[in-house]
Amino acid sequence: MRIVSLVPSATEIVCRLGLAGALVGVSADCDFPPEIRGVPALSRPVVAPGLRSAAIDRRIRGQVHAGTSVYHLDEGALSRLRPDLILTQELCTVCAPSFTSVTRAARWLDAAVRIVSVEPRGLGDVLDNIRLVGELAGVAPSGRQVARELAERVRAVAAPTGGVRARVGVLEWMDPVFAGGHWVPEMVAAAGGLDVLGVAGQPSREVPWRAVRDARPDVLVVAPCGFDVARARDEMGSLLRRDGWCDLPAVRRGRVYLVASSYFSRPGPRLVDGLELLAAVLRGGGRPPGLPRGAVEQFAG
Repeated sequence: MRIVSLVPSATEIVCRLGLAGALVGVSADCDFPPEIRGVPALSRPVVAPGLRSAAIDRRIRGQVHAGTSVYHLDEGALSRLRPDLILTQELCTVCAPSFTSVTRAARWLDAAVRIVSVEPRGLGDVLDNIRLVGELAGVAPSGRQVARELAERVRAVAAPTGGVRARVGVLEWMDPVFAGGHWVPEMVAAAGGLDVLGVAGQPSREVPWRAVRDARPDVLVVAPCGFDVARARDEMGSLLRRDGWCDLPAVRRGRVYLVASSYFSRPGPRLVDGLELLAAVLRGGGRPPGLPRGAVEQFAG
């Protein structure tokens, strides 16, 4: 089996199933787990590294408005690799090459190649995708086992219903402000909070700053898509300058947390790590065992 994965979450699923050695191509955004280092990157974003959040947003909006993909796909390399299975997505235009563009690029490949778009909108869909990838890759028992283990961890974390829940805001982007959607509100609920900005099962959405002010979150989780904690910290100025920032309950109580976005934005096995991390944050505990130091940081600015 020769697998090309053009979306980071799918790459992480493939590796979690013990198939890292079957990967013959990935995207430039695929950076985990370490064993994929050296696998050729077949796609790269048009956005130059190092741009600030507002500039990234303008560039991407311009590409989308013009009907141009925000990723370059190396069609020649894809052809030479002759994969049996290509994994991509169409859930988000800025996360990976779309199913349509990949299908167009792969039109000259052997008819036997399977091109599969993974489209999760909730935690249950993520587990379904793990089982699906297992079946497609010929390791269905492993897919079922991994999904079962993750489901058990979700059940172990899930908070009982009822009682007073902390009001939680999860920001997926800072300039402009985007609230996390899809599976994020579900994660917040499972961890014991009430998401006051996102809508479960719906895409992440831009929200006016006044909506954040009016929501008065008790806890604010800042996890800009594609950023690690250090980069999120570097761009916090765009929030600190906002009118009413210091009046937010989360800010007054010192409950603003910077989180590596891969635990929230990548619908793969590490979403469960993100759920455990979120539960620890809401319940006043420390970083869960097994997560690296850079996973979360309490913002003290």
